[in-house]
Amino acid sequence: MANSPSGESVISRVVRLVEAFDDGHRTMSVAALSRRSGLPVTTTYRLVDELLAEGLLEREANADVRIGTKLWELASRSSRMMGLREAALPFMEDVQSVVQHSTTLGILDSDEVLYIERIGSRESMVDITKVAGRLPVHGTSSGLVLLAHSPAAYQELFLSRPLQKFTDSTLTESSELRRHLAQIRQQGFAVMPGIIVPESSGIAVPVHGPSNAVIAALSVVVPRNEEDASSRVPVLMAAARGISRSLGWRGELKGALRQSNGRI
Repeated sequence: MANSPSGESVISRVVRLVEAFDDGHRTMSVAALSRRSGLPVTTTYRLVDELLAEGLLEREANADVRIGTKLWELASRSSRMMGLREAALPFMEDVQSVVQHSTTLGILDSDEVLYIERIGSRESMVDITKVAGRLPVHGTSSGLVLLAHSPAAYQELFLSRPLQKFTDSTLTESSELRRHLAQIRQQGFAVMPGIIVPESSGIAVPVHGPSNAVIAALSVVVPRNEEDASSRVPVLMAAARGISRSLGWRGELKGALRQSNGRI
């Protein structure tokens, strides 16, 4: 791809344009898009015209532009997240109907949790998760579950970095985090009160793929001091097993004993 005078490729510049759109900027003028992306106005106009011609951007009646339906279509065709979301959605609906608070599905992407599905309700309390939104790994119950089941080399690299403290409850010391990750692996879930916003608590469990690796985390966000892990964790675990088995996982429950053995 041709590079700009700065050495930046066309693809890199297009990515900057697309990344400029978010929940607060679903549509914008080309001039605003230039400011948000940091690209020159002339470059932005040229790239926008090309993206409009391909249907990757769409123009509003007031001449503002927005992400085009075709971009969503192309991204969805072969995304590994689509199968995961489709497998998870019925089970997430069951969890949400029981817990009556936001239910989320997240995956590990770089050093963040990327939320690929979320179900809420009118009764849901403060919840900063959103579909296609990201949160720091150490600031969420889902992130800590995913970190606990990630390769040891990645864990060590992650824990070697300085971590932001969002609330008094956020775990940032590497030794404390190591102990907590070991506890999550042993008990099979994470309950994290107020680690990113004081008012809420996250409860998360792992979701396994066909190879038995943990590929996602299923979680609920509940009001602080209403965690009630003894009733909520079994609901989450049952749903996570259902999702995992839909994806081809054939693992057995730890401590579970089959009674029938194929005989009545």
